Amino acid sequence: MLPQLGDDLYLTDGGMETWLVHERGFELPQFASFPLLDDARGAEALREYFAPYVELARAQSVGLVLDAPTWRASSHWGELLGFDAAALADFNRRAVELVDDVRKEASDVRIVLGGCVGPCDDAYAPSDQISAEDAYAYHASQIETFAQTTADFVNALTLTYSAEGVGIARAANDVGLPVAISFTVETDGRLPGGETLGDAIAAVDSAAAVDYFMVNCAHPTHFVDVLGAGDWRGRVWGVRANASMRSHAELDESDELDSGDPRELASHYPALRERLPNLRVAGGCCGTDERHIAAICAALV
Repeated sequence: MLPQLGDDLYLTDGGMETWLVHERGFELPQFASFPLLDDARGAEALREYFAPYVELARAQSVGLVLDAPTWRASSHWGELLGFDAAALADFNRRAVELVDDVRKEASDVRIVLGGCVGPCDDAYAPSDQISAEDAYAYHASQIETFAQTTADFVNALTLTYSAEGVGIARAANDVGLPVAISFTVETDGRLPGGETLGDAIAAVDSAAAVDYFMVNCAHPTHFVDVLGAGDWRGRVWGVRANASMRSHAELDESDELDSGDPRELASHYPALRERLPNLRVAGGCCGTDERHIAAICAALV
């Protein structure tokens, strides 16, 4: 069983890509962080990014889920960036190794390492919905690479419809890796693909084995109202919220980072825990950093 499925709180990091762009001044074509592994300054920035979360987990005696910087390290995005399948496999392996090095250097902190998988299309406005079979074919190579590393599980973030979650989960099942599926939602609490959160979770659960579900890349006010009832809520073990209350469309059009108010964001997490009986994994997404995660930890601890 994954450690985060016990009784203890596990924090996550915040918004890696927004931090790299707005705090460290990196240009991230296609919003991809994995190419930074080929640059000494970029690799050092990634290590620097993880450091405050490790210190926070150590200080608060809580667990920590850290993901390899591989959210965009799949074929569609790789092709746009000029990388072939062999290069992507190498990036995925090295990305896991970087986080594993962080874990080894912090042996006193309970760190779970996720092989991060992102959607094959835009996470805010998908142009098309592919079938579960096509999603399996698309994501299988990245997940097979993770199975050859020290990644503890497959962590699929910002998915916009259930069929892609089914394909990812089946690919993880076939290589024997645990898997978490995280959906993003719009301001009405529905997935960008149109499904309700409950229906999407039920669709994936009926087609593949998933260790737990999460919601990420949305502000709590966007989805707290849909958590009123339903047994499916017990399948949601994690929330990684955006700092901003803006919609995805508004964030897409903005040139400035909206980091919101860390305390305001954190104030919603106890209410989320009341509606999600198994909430154990708590962290941030776009616009969040160690300040937000520290506030979330304080609100829950």
